[in-house]
Amino acid sequence: MAHSCPIPSTQGLRWSLLLAVCWLGIATSAVHGQTDSLGRLKKEAIQKEGDAISLLPKDPKKATLLSAVLPGAGQVYNGKSWKVPILYAGILTDLYFINYNHRRYESFRDALFALDKKEPNQFPSLNRAALVRNVDYWRQNRDLTVLLLLGIYALNLVDANVDAHLSGFDISEDLALQVAPQLGTVSASNSMGVSLTLRFK
Repeated sequence: MAHSCPIPSTQGLRWSLLLAVCWLGIATSAVHGQTDSLGRLKKEAIQKEGDAISLLPKDPKKATLLSAVLPGAGQVYNGKSWKVPILYAGILTDLYFINYNHRRYESFRDALFALDKKEPNQFPSLNRAALVRNVDYWRQNRDLTVLLLLGIYALNLVDANVDAHLSGFDISEDLALQVAPQLGTVSASNSMGVSLTLRFK
């Protein structure tokens, strides 16, 4: 007995194709709708963040830019002038050590060159290996103090930015922080602890 396979009609294929196209259109519009809504949410979040920053007494971007141009200027802008002497004390101390380490490095380097040329040097008691160790040691110290100077500069920028962001933080006398011991129970056994309570007067 021969079995015949049903051949789908042209009309059925058209309906299937039409349904597939409609489904693709709906799915695409849904994806676009979700993308648009996500875009709107991001824009609203950015706008809210910008509005929150604009309400601060001090502008973080301005404070950071001032400190980038002249270290300490952002701190003065934020009303934290007392930090400027500390900042410059750190910078000047580090510059002193950069200069000191560089001079020591040059002294041992020149002595090493003189030894290689069979000429007298200022460290006659040191052999070549000792001179090489000293050259490497003082060069490393100089490089580390240069990195420290860059770290002080970066810290100056971060400090100015954070202070400007915290310029709207409430530190009035209406806030009180109280530390008190507290006795509680954990798993049917007594335990001692410390509680921090923030009260608004």
